[in-house]
Amino acid sequence: MQRALFYGVLTAAIAFPLGYFVEQWMGWVLFYTGLSLHLAMHYRNFSRLERWSRKPVLDASLEGDGEWDRVFRRLYRHEKELLEKIERRERDIARLIAAVHAMNDGIVLLDGEFRIQFCNKTAERQLDLASVTDRGAPIANIVRQPAFIDYLAKADFSRPLVLRLDRYFERVLSLYLIAYAENHWLLQVKDITQTDRLDGMRRDFVANVSHELRTPLTVLSGFVETLQEIDVDTESRQHYLQLMGEQSQRMQSIVQDLLTLSSIESAPPPEDQQVDMATLVDKLRRDAEALSAGRHRILLESEGQGDLLGSESELVSALANLVSNAVRYTPAGGSVTLIWKVSAAGAEFAVQDTGIGIDPKHIPRLTERFYRVDRGRSRDAGGTGLGLAIVKHSLSRHQATLEITSKPGEGSRFAAKFPASRVTGV
Repeated sequence: MQRALFYGVLTAAIAFPLGYFVEQWMGWVLFYTGLSLHLAMHYRNFSRLERWSRKPVLDASLEGDGEWDRVFRRLYRHEKELLEKIERRERDIARLIAAVHAMNDGIVLLDGEFRIQFCNKTAERQLDLASVTDRGAPIANIVRQPAFIDYLAKADFSRPLVLRLDRYFERVLSLYLIAYAENHWLLQVKDITQTDRLDGMRRDFVANVSHELRTPLTVLSGFVETLQEIDVDTESRQHYLQLMGEQSQRMQSIVQDLLTLSSIESAPPPEDQQVDMATLVDKLRRDAEALSAGRHRILLESEGQGDLLGSESELVSALANLVSNAVRYTPAGGSVTLIWKVSAAGAEFAVQDTGIGIDPKHIPRLTERFYRVDRGRSRDAGGTGLGLAIVKHSLSRHQATLEITSKPGEGSRFAAKFPASRVTGV
């Protein structure tokens, strides 16, 4: 402003003497010419500002004359600071969205009419949503589950909804609606399939333990009452006492297996002790012969040399269970083959029998606690229903797997496969 005033005063100072001492019109021409040039300069700068305001960009070449230059520099700094703030905010928003997408829980943002505004990738997988195409659509039109639709209609969101989606491989979800902002909702989706499965297994376990112990207790209680209330001859008494002893032994076996399973589950990782497998396999063969008492052919096949690293007691418990099961469930005259193979890829201990076999539909559940293909036959064979559960947990602690193949009427093969990292001395 001071510069503009200076040029105006200077122009008038020159034009006035010229018009007064030379020709009046010359003074006026000089004055108006200087004023016109000054106005033209302002108009040019104003036009540049007007064009820039239509499409503001960060342009370091935006310069002007005098006060205009200072105005343009202030606009440049303001625009630069504004763009930096926008970039920082966009980075913050991008990080926030990335964090939401990385969450294990599904997140869906809904408006007051329960229309989808946003969902993360976890929610897309859980509820079969598509964030791009489903935006703005009522979520009840996408998640067409009667329980969920009824949940929205009742509008009682004090408790989460447990939703079982059979078409998603029996997935169980917990949905919780939380109000936020102005008339908006956040839908939190938790996958509780594993928790629900564990709860179910725990309930089944308690029920099975109660059932397994109730039977021998009932027998014991009945015989005790009989012996207390009725005079029986010596032979009958001995028979009753023998049956009571068998049931007591059965309860003791169940409790012992439960303690073994509990200790395996709660124990620290097994130490890397070197287990002499040649000695162990030979011991298992001799145990099988003793249990068979000559009723079966017990064979041993060995290929390669090597030992295992791990807990000897746990390995003995697991492998002995496989051997005893094969002997118990193989009819007299059949054969039980113990196989020990070692290679660069790892090691395998397998028990193959010519027993009754197992229907393939039962195989996936054989390692569940107290699961039996034939309850009556299992009790007659002296099984507690916990043997294969112990085998599974013991092997998993050694990074090993249990593979089961069987055909009804032809026999079964149970193979414990150990990774190369658990084999030494190859």
